[in-house]
Amino acid sequence: MHRIMVANPKGGSGKSTLAIHLASWFARNDELVYLADLDRQQSTRNWLRERPGHLAPIHHWDVDSDEFDKPPANCTVAVLDTPAGLHGKRLKLFLNEMDKVVVPVSPSRFDMLASREFFEELSEMKAVRKDRVDIGVVGMRVDPRTIASRQLVDFLQQFDLPLVTCIRQAQRYVHAVETGVTLFDGGTVDPVDLIQWKPLLDWLVRRR
Repeated sequence: MHRIMVANPKGGSGKSTLAIHLASWFARNDELVYLADLDRQQSTRNWLRERPGHLAPIHHWDVDSDEFDKPPANCTVAVLDTPAGLHGKRLKLFLNEMDKVVVPVSPSRFDMLASREFFEELSEMKAVRKDRVDIGVVGMRVDPRTIASRQLVDFLQQFDLPLVTCIRQAQRYVHAVETGVTLFDGGTVDPVDLIQWKPLLDWLVRRR
């Protein structure tokens, strides 16, 4: 089983957008995908209810906010969407069960400052120090050719974390959240989007 957590202490950072797209991509590639949502708002669970039945199936599994309930044994890819403010014992609990952690970050000064303590906390976690889990950062709503993306790279170097890729801002992501259909569920993916997503997808499927 491949276990992926999407986490960031700040609300509105793009966690759910990433989670549903990752779940959809793995499902389209014939994986048995389970998606869990720790947020009280249950955004991804509501998204699953909107998802058309003819698309590649994504299953929901319930996870208690204070303990890790393992997905069913037949699961091949588990994606965990987390709430804002995840830290301390709860962060440690879920981190210990993961293979990869994806952290979406906007290149704004406020977002980077909000992420600083989170990255510092991650660096102190035993699972990270012992190299049991991989951490990768995704720049959200940013053009990789801009000064903002370079500033994000410089910021992440303080923590020895890779900027895996940057995802541009586009209305299609808003549409995906509202309709249950992601970029990967259509007939053809925009080449620009595919170029941006490929480094992240390659990083996720890369085994130790």
